[in-house]
Amino acid sequence: MPAEDNAMTNAADQSPAHPPRIALNTYGRIAPAVTAALMALGKAVDDSGLEKSLSELVKIRVSQINGCAYCVQVHIDLARRHGVSQQQLDQLAVWEGANVFSARERAALAWGEALALMVGKPVADAVYTQLQAEFSEPEIVFLTAAVSAISAWNRIAGALQFTPPQNSNQNQN
Repeated sequence: MPAEDNAMTNAADQSPAHPPRIALNTYGRIAPAVTAALMALGKAVDDSGLEKSLSELVKIRVSQINGCAYCVQVHIDLARRHGVSQQQLDQLAVWEGANVFSARERAALAWGEALALMVGKPVADAVYTQLQAEFSEPEIVFLTAAVSAISAWNRIAGALQFTPPQNSNQNQN
């Protein structure tokens, strides 16, 4: 096969238009206890008092890193409902160079990224020190739980290629 044909085949294999490997509703029917457990973890974070807009920004960024189109779309929709500006959503992928995020949001985003990437390298003490400057210990616990929950959903929804919602009525993660 010519190199151009091989490159086109590889690009087609990576297309986001793949049908789901297992549909969301099928997953929920097969594994209702897993779905319920992850939903309970998400509810615990929501009930913690951590700002919903902040947790949604972190969930979107972690989902971008983990390559989960379904979770990115769900959490963009939720972020909009919780008052996250379009400018922040537009610049989230490059948050370190953008001036639209507060020190608290920057610390949370750095923590989320460090946890999402910790398979390849340990979480740096400097990232934790930055986090401590902006968050109380209980907030750190729940922010860490939020990152853990979205990472689990990313691995489920991303691996099984759940179809991203076409509207903002989805609230799965």
